[in-house]
Amino acid sequence: MFTKILTPAIALSLVAGAALAQTAPAPAAPAPAATTARPTVDSPIETLVANPETKPIMEKHFAEVLAHPAFEQFKGMTLGQLAPLSGGLITEEKIAAAATDIKALPAH
Repeated sequence: MFTKILTPAIALSLVAGAALAQTAPAPAAPAPAATTARPTVDSPIETLVANPETKPIMEKHFAEVLAHPAFEQFKGMTLGQLAPLSGGLITEEKIAAAATDIKALPAH
């Protein structure tokens, strides 16, 4: 007798679950693709090096940093974050010069 009462309860819960699943709102449409902004000196170093426009600027001002054996360990940092740890390889003057060169690039 217990199974006769339990079986309709289970069936009802399955139907209710299916009904709820059908009334859930449709997933939102993906956001339109954003235009790719040019990286700045405040972007991670790996982003600056991966960008074909800013990579030559990084090579010009920070060649020693890019060739450093620990590059893989600090590439996620920004130049400003790494500067105090760089032993003088990254200075405010070099960061400012790189920023000027990046700003001088032609607009997309």
